[in-house]
Amino acid sequence: MRDRLVEQLEAELRDLATVERAVHEKRYLKSDLVHLGTSVPDVRRVTLRAVKASLPFEHEATVACVEALWSRGVHELRMAAVDVLIARVDLLSPADLPLIELLLRESRTWALVDGLAPSVVGPLLLAHAEVEASVKHWAHDPDFWLRRAAVLAYLLPMRRGEDVFQRFSAVADPLLEDREFFVRKAIGWVLRERGRKLPDEVYSWLAPRRMRASGLTLREASKYLSEQQRADLLAKPD
Repeated sequence: MRDRLVEQLEAELRDLATVERAVHEKRYLKSDLVHLGTSVPDVRRVTLRAVKASLPFEHEATVACVEALWSRGVHELRMAAVDVLIARVDLLSPADLPLIELLLRESRTWALVDGLAPSVVGPLLLAHAEVEASVKHWAHDPDFWLRRAAVLAYLLPMRRGEDVFQRFSAVADPLLEDREFFVRKAIGWVLRERGRKLPDEVYSWLAPRRMRASGLTLREASKYLSEQQRADLLAKPD
């Protein structure tokens, strides 16, 4: 069943693909994978329909399907694997973290990491306290995609209004001076989400840290702050 599902998915995604999109996305993402050229909405729609129709709601079957999709070395099938995990995240537990970490390491692009970290790791982080130790470990990993994932794991909890800001701070504060663009951007992104509803909290957190934070982080994080708060954070030092 697993192999039939993977073959079915690949065939449907190829039918919806264009050569132009494949060439453009492979170049844009600087990818070593095969690219079919299927749009993100089409990948998600086809995947979720196939999962609902053909994949048993069981942990073992779900993980086997994800591993089979991922192993093909096709970008869109890896996107499909991420969509399967997101759809079946309630079946996952801390025991699945080694698999998730492997997928994060092999992703090597925001196009995959940015689905896995918020929407797979994020719910696990909320449901299982022991997951936080792994997330904090990722924050110090030499692989910057793991560091980005550690930050983005808090994005979904923030959007849901969960009280995780201090936990996020413990991960983000040591990374403020990270030299990697994708880590700096991620910190700003999560803070921006927090700033939608709690701008004063974001400002109070950033103000004493603004000399350590990159301009990218500050610009991203201050999007929903007041004009005065934004000006204070972005002001050049004397």
